[in-house]
Amino acid sequence: MIKQAIIPLAGLGTRMLPLTSVMPKELLPINGKPNLEYILEECLQAGIKQFIFIISTKKKNIKKYFYNDKFYQKIIKKKKDKRIQEEFNKIKKYRKMIKFVYQNKPNGTGDAVLRCKKHIKGNYFLMLLPDDLIVKNNCTKEMINLHKQKKCSIIATKKVPQKTVSRWGILSLRNKKKNYFEITNVVEKPKLNKAESNYAIIGRYILPKIIMNEIIKLKPGQGNEIHITDAIRNLIQKGNRFYGNIFKGKYLDCGTLSGYINSSIEISKDLK
Repeated sequence: MIKQAIIPLAGLGTRMLPLTSVMPKELLPINGKPNLEYILEECLQAGIKQFIFIISTKKKNIKKYFYNDKFYQKIIKKKKDKRIQEEFNKIKKYRKMIKFVYQNKPNGTGDAVLRCKKHIKGNYFLMLLPDDLIVKNNCTKEMINLHKQKKCSIIATKKVPQKTVSRWGILSLRNKKKNYFEITNVVEKPKLNKAESNYAIIGRYILPKIIMNEIIKLKPGQGNEIHITDAIRNLIQKGNRFYGNIFKGKYLDCGTLSGYINSSIEISKDLK
């Protein structure tokens, strides 16, 4: 069973400036709740028991969000507000499930995952990118069900417009079924004429612990970063099986200002 989830949170959030000059993008509210809490709820509903947050010293506000007891206790004592007490109880519940790991230089997702190596207990773990929200259907639950069926690694995917493939990690595939396919290759941001499909990686992965051995060998790629996609490609070439889960939920991009605004609108619609 997959019980651990890695969430990389050390990114600078430059696409969300000026908002992220004072607050981590993962704590920006979407319809009254931080982006990060939507990710946590998705995982908890799918049976995840432990989270590993990768932060930097510049984003200690994320840790403070879960360890601000004196502030809450003072307010609760004064106001006796039931809603605030419930929110505090929820945060304390989350806190018991979270480990913090530091990545102080933006060295990429591969480097972030490698920093969690000593904390990974099972043969597989989940990784979620917080810029990518998937609502209406629980993508993590779908992926775990497919993992149980195929006994291998899973990547969340959706079709994107052909003209946009150079913005995404793109999957090559075979044996396509209604909701999944076998992955034969992964290419990070291919040129339009080089992309072998328009199925893009969306920030959800079930990865094997042995991927750590591949990450150690990697040299920096695009942007002078260590990309998890390079390690995945190496594992595929060595015969490790990966499947793409064509998820049923609705994808929301929270990593840009326009995407963040649209995400708030879409989630508000769902709650009406």
